Amino acid sequence: MKILVTGGAGFIGSAVVRQAVRVGHEVINVDALTYAACLENLREIGNNPGYCFENENICDRAAMDRVLADHQPEAILHLAAESHVDRSIDGPGAFLETNIMGTYTLLEAARAYWLGQGKPDGFRFHHVSTDEVFGSLGPEGQFTEETSYDPRSPYSASKAASDHLVRAWGETYGLPVVLSNCSNNYGPYHFPEKLIPVVILNALHGRPIPIYGKGDNVRDWLYVEDHADALLTVLQKGQLGRSYNIGGENEAQNIEVVQMICAALDRLKPGDAPYADLITYVTDRPGHDQRYAIDPTRIREELGWRPSVTLEDGLERTVRWYLDNEDWWRPLLDRPGVGTRLGKDA
Repeated sequence: MKILVTGGAGFIGSAVVRQAVRVGHEVINVDALTYAACLENLREIGNNPGYCFENENICDRAAMDRVLADHQPEAILHLAAESHVDRSIDGPGAFLETNIMGTYTLLEAARAYWLGQGKPDGFRFHHVSTDEVFGSLGPEGQFTEETSYDPRSPYSASKAASDHLVRAWGETYGLPVVLSNCSNNYGPYHFPEKLIPVVILNALHGRPIPIYGKGDNVRDWLYVEDHADALLTVLQKGQLGRSYNIGGENEAQNIEVVQMICAALDRLKPGDAPYADLITYVTDRPGHDQRYAIDPTRIREELGWRPSVTLEDGLERTVRWYLDNEDWWRPLLDRPGVGTRLGKDA
């Protein structure tokens, strides 16, 4: 397929682009190169004839019309988004602009393009979202595709709004859409502001490892390359108008994840003392959801997909990657907000 990927220089987006090119798809990467984007994520496929890059913003309708007309993709895989909860607390406006208005602009451009092409049967618009739109779970239960939306942060509210827009464009205008909601991703090329890369890099620098609250918040962890494979599966096989929850089947408390990372570092790069000695509990962030958990039954039974990487294996791979790729992460430490506590304005 010829696929237009938005946000393809970001963490998840670049994993999708690399995977898609590796398996023979032609990819047009549209990215505005905001603070968390990094073209180095795509170095291995940068010269591949099946890949090209467009430095454009999804909020720019004229640019989206041009890109679609120039490249004539058979599908759109929409990942471009502001995604850091703590940043959304400090500055929600950017999240509303990109995640809501950007998605609206892209939907309208896609609808005009689809109509202009004569409504080709194979075309589809795949919108990528998060399990955070469902709110917070108690000790039991899992999110299904029928779970009511209950977002708790500016980030999750903006993603919930974009999900509703995509469904509305499918129902009202007949645009062939499919949606997916994923659990927490981790792995190589993860921008150093989220939990796992922050833990790795703080540990390597001998700095305190901050844990919100008691560290008992639970997440379902999904290795990013598994997620890329799942997204391409949904794009090609998913039923139009349907949503698919993509989970890693790897629930763990934040403190457990941190302890596993520290243990991996103790094995791979032993220091003078156990890295776990650096763990420090800090004031919890506002509106911190207690637990997320994905029920992946639909994608497993309908599309035959399930994750292949366990949390233990995935964390080991991730730690090794950061140890081996200092030339990638060190320049990013100077970018705005990296290495500082965000999300305190509330």
